[in-house]
Amino acid sequence: MTVGAPGSEVVLETSRLLLRPWRVAEAVVQRELWTERDPRVPPHRRIDADGHPTVAELEEPIRTDTVWSTGLLAVERKASGDVIGYCGLVDGGRGPAGEPELAFELLRRSWRQGYATEASSAVVEWARSSGYERLWATVWDWNTASRRVLAKVGFTETDRKEVDPVRGTTLFTTRRL
Repeated sequence: MTVGAPGSEVVLETSRLLLRPWRVAEAVVQRELWTERDPRVPPHRRIDADGHPTVAELEEPIRTDTVWSTGLLAVERKASGDVIGYCGLVDGGRGPAGEPELAFELLRRSWRQGYATEASSAVVEWARSSGYERLWATVWDWNTASRRVLAKVGFTETDRKEVDPVRGTTLFTTRRL
């Protein structure tokens, strides 16, 4: 695994994947992720009736927001060079200050191939080497695949839950590093 110094551009490498900052041209991948989201995901995280966000609207944060350069990294398959989603850390998530949240989302065509686990493992190792002591992750109770990924990389469910009668229960998981 290759790691950038904390505070610099982060690039992580595994046997099959390269996790790196997003390129503006890859906003089309982000939009595809938006179109594939489960209907139980809150409306503000899905394409709306007017087609927003557009590719152009998704390009702007890639240009200007550090979350897309140092936090939520593009997951690129090294063999084919295609970007299949994102994985990384989000500061200011739902955990305590100084304890970032692990987040990942991959295109459906890349599911069930171990990529989410591989990418998440790389991010957990980067977090450990950067001095973090604990990570958080939230997951819908109905998202069994993501729950399995989190368990494989060492997260355990806490007693904390947020119940939404329409969308399901958000489970809070944590991992000590």
